[in-house]
Amino acid sequence: MAIESKITDVEKIAVIGSGNWGTAIARIIGVNVVQLKGFDREVKMWVFEETVGGRNLTELINEKHENVKYLPGFKIPENVKAVPDLLETIKDATILVFVIPHQFLHDVCDQLKGKVHIKAKAITLIKGFDISDTGIRPMSEVIHEVLKVPVCTLSGANIANEIAAEKFSETTIGYRNRQEGELFKRLFETKYYRVGIVDDVVGVELCGALKNVVAIGAGIIDGLKMGDNTKAAIIRIGLLEMKKFIKMFYKGIKDETFFESCGIADVITSCYGGRNRKVAEAHVLTGKSFDQLEKELLNGQKLQGTLTAKELNMVLKRKGLEREFPLFTTIYKISFDGAAPQKIVEDII
Repeated sequence: MAIESKITDVEKIAVIGSGNWGTAIARIIGVNVVQLKGFDREVKMWVFEETVGGRNLTELINEKHENVKYLPGFKIPENVKAVPDLLETIKDATILVFVIPHQFLHDVCDQLKGKVHIKAKAITLIKGFDISDTGIRPMSEVIHEVLKVPVCTLSGANIANEIAAEKFSETTIGYRNRQEGELFKRLFETKYYRVGIVDDVVGVELCGALKNVVAIGAGIIDGLKMGDNTKAAIIRIGLLEMKKFIKMFYKGIKDETFFESCGIADVITSCYGGRNRKVAEAHVLTGKSFDQLEKELLNGQKLQGTLTAKELNMVLKRKGLEREFPLFTTIYKISFDGAAPQKIVEDII
């Protein structure tokens, strides 16, 4: 049951997550709510408490107005408050912004069940999906089913540090209710961060999840020093498999979604930058496991591409579809079955 707490005419924001991307998006929100009508000026950002240099991260963020661990060097507006208590973060919030690794969403939603504002709406920036008996389940559906709130999605060619540095970027919001899509566009858009909106919640979301698998493939190509032609081929094949998979499991997906920032643009940027490409390249060059490299290279951030590849393969194997998705299947085998990196080109023909 939703909470009928303080009813207000303004939207109050809670950002659930404080990693690299969560902090970057909280910076944008913190600036925008001060400039826009209809939004409460205080933004609460949930921080999974940890210590940095012997001090709590929340204390450091609130004192220095900087996330010294996950987004160092970029100031956070003073109206953004880091909060270690999840329920305190979402108290009275009418907009919930989910920006956490997808493997933690179930636990977070279970804690929030029955505690959210009666007028709450959500938007998920999470890259990943859930596995069900019938196939895949988008994170937006998990949030909606548990919290009983409407959910939009945001995904795009969005490397967090570049957006924090205010370099021009684009993103895509998927909506079911256009009014909600327009609301979130106002909340997130800046002069350097252009927001497009499309009536395709699931298409936007699943593009954001599957591109991380393609980025693992691109990193393998970089590690093998195969060059730009080969990487371009992997990007093309990867985008085709993304489109095929999404349309196979969900009806109503729009072709134009794949040409938005959440589609081709995000695939390109993830295949040339970002953590998944970086770690996959290091896997080829060093022979170390992805788990070990995640700990060594990502400063506490989570690698999404390999986990998504594993979950994806579970669905493909269960449905007898591995041969129909040779790139996805080969990336899984390299990541988890010890297949040679060279198989990335040998087994996709």
